[in-house]
Amino acid sequence: MRARCVATDGLSNRLRFLALTSGRPLWKAAQALPPVRRRLNATLIDLAVREMPPRPEPLSAMADYTSWTSLTDRTYSGRHLPPAAGDDSRRPPPERAADLFARGDVMIPCPRSTVLFAYFAQWFTDGFLRGDSNVPRDPRRNTSNHHIDLNQLYGLTPAATTALRAFEGGRLKSQVIDGGEFPPYLCENGEVRPEFAPLRVVRFAELDTVRRDTLFAVGSDRGNIQVGFTMLTVLFLREHNRVAGLLAEDNPRWDDERLFQTARNILIVLLIKLVVEEYVNHITPYHFRFTLDSRLSARLAHAPWQRENWASVEFNLVYRWHGLIPSRLSVGNADLPLAETLFGAGLIPGPGLGRVFEDASRQRAGRIGLFNTDPGLREVDVASVAESRALNLAPYNAYREHCRFPRVRHFEQITGDRRAVEGLRELYGGADDVDLYVGLFAEEPASSDAILPPLLTKIIAIDAFSQALTNPLLAPRVFNAATFSPLGLRVIAATRTLSDVLNRNIPEDPRPRYVSMSRGVGR
Repeated sequence: MRARCVATDGLSNRLRFLALTSGRPLWKAAQALPPVRRRLNATLIDLAVREMPPRPEPLSAMADYTSWTSLTDRTYSGRHLPPAAGDDSRRPPPERAADLFARGDVMIPCPRSTVLFAYFAQWFTDGFLRGDSNVPRDPRRNTSNHHIDLNQLYGLTPAATTALRAFEGGRLKSQVIDGGEFPPYLCENGEVRPEFAPLRVVRFAELDTVRRDTLFAVGSDRGNIQVGFTMLTVLFLREHNRVAGLLAEDNPRWDDERLFQTARNILIVLLIKLVVEEYVNHITPYHFRFTLDSRLSARLAHAPWQRENWASVEFNLVYRWHGLIPSRLSVGNADLPLAETLFGAGLIPGPGLGRVFEDASRQRAGRIGLFNTDPGLREVDVASVAESRALNLAPYNAYREHCRFPRVRHFEQITGDRRAVEGLRELYGGADDVDLYVGLFAEEPASSDAILPPLLTKIIAIDAFSQALTNPLLAPRVFNAATFSPLGLRVIAATRTLSDVLNRNIPEDPRPRYVSMSRGVGR
């Protein structure tokens, strides 16, 4: 495959990428000096987010004009650019556009990612990129709290949180299966147990009694939808209860409420730290490793993007990374078709939590891009194109310009892959007509080591940092021992990776388990 010419990314973007991916010894030396590392960390994050105008956006998905309601009603998703009606005579129907994503007989592998990365990406973003749950679906609306708040574990509403709490020692309800801690079962004889009435499960009506009785009672309505979702929620349940136990030992005068709320604070920041220090660092091919520390928010306190979180329709769209998911998945002793891992909570207790994490860490993920989505996920690609058009999202080139990339004039400037170029040329009248959703994934990465193309990387960085680092728990006057306790701060400081969390939470399986989002790391 002939690589596309990176000159189309613009001089400043190319120089930035070159600087961050070259000179490894210099970057290593700089990071060895804490004051230098902290300043570089804050500066690079700030510069990344400033590549796009900050919130509040003038428009939301509510209307094509600005009103007080459109600036405050976050049940409508935000949008980065105004509506722009496309010319249907110069672009294909959504079904034809989705053909560009279809996987052939063999998955195209990702150069660096494991299936655990795919699981974590979907599970983490599902906490705040939550579309409308009504049928039919309204693409303008969302059901998000717009925060990284671990609602996958704690629920979206106070009623859901109450249903999940044990009200003893700050713990969440749980049960022991084969020596391992798991959430309690949601159903009995196919009916939701009365204590869990506030909880919801997507596609519940489609499940038979046997499958319903394997579901766990968890915070998110999608927490049981696929084995990767479920195993991550189980892990964070264990960590919450472990931390609550440590807090109770360290603070014998605290009541259940304070123990629960403090453990919850700690777990939310733990998740944000994992996002920054493992997930984001896996995505970027840079030599600098981003970190989260208590001083970061103070350094960024006056950044113009320190605004209320509001997830955008574009941010939701860029996270449709279906190419990552292999058509068959390793779970325990089984090699299963993707469809058999749906509503697969019952697949975890047998092999154990440690084993399923290790399986996901040893299996290679697919490449994010065209021609690599399992046929079972085709309808999601169709819906993604259809919804982007229903919202009149501006085309790919408009978002390149918005993110300070030059507009492309030819399909060959999007990708050097001949098959992709021919597919785009067959379906679109010209480069200016390419849908955002298609262009994002057609674009070729800037290097062989990059797992995301440039525009996708930039949008992810802008929205991820500006949504994660504005969390109120990270505010300079909040991120302290009064909020988390001295013990809680030590737990946060000692945690850098999912491996840290997993290997302290599998007493039923004390052997060290290999856990990584990146292929070959620590093996």
